[in-house]
Amino acid sequence: MQGLLVTGTDTDVGKTHLTAGLLRVLRRGGINAAACKPVCSGSAQQADGTFTWNDVEKLYAAVDGEFPRDRICPQRFHAPLAPPLAAHREGHRIDLQSLLEGVEWWKNRVDVLLVEGVGGWLCPLTDTECIQDFAVKLGFPVLLVAQQKLGTINHTLLSVNAISNAGLTLAGVVLNQTQPYVAPSADQNLEAIKSYGSVENVWSTPFTSENELPNTPALIRIGRHLQAILQ
Repeated sequence: MQGLLVTGTDTDVGKTHLTAGLLRVLRRGGINAAACKPVCSGSAQQADGTFTWNDVEKLYAAVDGEFPRDRICPQRFHAPLAPPLAAHREGHRIDLQSLLEGVEWWKNRVDVLLVEGVGGWLCPLTDTECIQDFAVKLGFPVLLVAQQKLGTINHTLLSVNAISNAGLTLAGVVLNQTQPYVAPSADQNLEAIKSYGSVENVWSTPFTSENELPNTPALIRIGRHLQAILQ
């Protein structure tokens, strides 16, 4: 099984949005692909009293309901907090091995697995470890998602350096437009990250709906790039 870890410079930069879109592109291209978010926090109670997790629902829809929600995200907590804090509120403790086992389940079931992290690169994941520790154990190439806005250059380059220092392969950087307006610094952001960060693959994705994202030229290009490096 080939894999890719999708991480971000922060929370709410569009990691799930991009992961779901890329998953649709890969599956549409005939690749047996799925997505896994080993842990998430922050639920919403529905009218019937049940709880849902928005990120899980997006990934579940992207695989056309082919895989169960509890395999897409084995550990789900209610409070909108970093995973270890949310887990503690429910009397649980997250350990790195259980998260890795959540990824291991997918072996021999899919050819490509997109693994989505939580928050940013150094977001707490267990009581003693963060996303970076999890990523190093996985060893997958990393796709970094950043928000297309003023100030993103600093956040992105810090994350690029941290990924490199961890000894992992950077598959590329996606500057995701999370608002309907285009940041005045958009073109400069892309070129600056390429130049200052020595990053060869930097893309900018437009503000669009879940259904339209896989049809955008930017996401199709990213999908083709990922297919090449994951072969």
